Amino acid sequence: MTGKKDEEGKMDAPTSTPALPAVLAADEAPAETGPSPREAERAAIEACKRGEREAFDQLVVRYQREIYRLCYRYVNNHEDANDLAQEVFLRAWRAIGRFRGQSAFSTWLYRIGINACLNFRAARRPPAQELPETIPDPGVGAAERVERAEQARRLREAVGRLPEKQRATLILKIYHDLTHKEVAQVLGSTVGTVKANLFHGLGNLRKLMAEEGE
Repeated sequence: MTGKKDEEGKMDAPTSTPALPAVLAADEAPAETGPSPREAERAAIEACKRGEREAFDQLVVRYQREIYRLCYRYVNNHEDANDLAQEVFLRAWRAIGRFRGQSAFSTWLYRIGINACLNFRAARRPPAQELPETIPDPGVGAAERVERAEQARRLREAVGRLPEKQRATLILKIYHDLTHKEVAQVLGSTVGTVKANLFHGLGNLRKLMAEEGE
């Protein structure tokens, strides 16, 4: 709206504020945000409980790498780790109706994974042929690649010789970077027990590695 001219021909101040251009008005509007990852996960879990398999596929995609890595640390070869990871997700799908949300879904899934790995070890299934853990770097000399592979083999074997609780604690804490509290939730123990198992596990691991090097 325009102002009126006074006697000297000057314009009075406008009687109302002009509207913002449409583009600027759109910029000032609050941006629409989608659900957070935690909310999306919670929604997927509820959909799974209703029998929606597509929702469970989303959870598999989100956690399959971590579960595979967990299983590989126990069985030390890719074929068995892949089979075990599939078994973990199958168990999770069958038991999803009993998930109450008292712990994080990842914690619940890790617990299923640990139990599956322990059952596998108890059955003493003959190991499949182990594949290389990484693709060789052409820039690294053959002697250095052999040395790295040998060190990795010794470490895996040493971890495999630890007592079960120490091994599980070390794998979850070191390789999966879980907190002491999260490890305790997965293993059904206390934070103090987790710290003790980690301390003794690392000590035993150093001893085993030293023995291998003699």
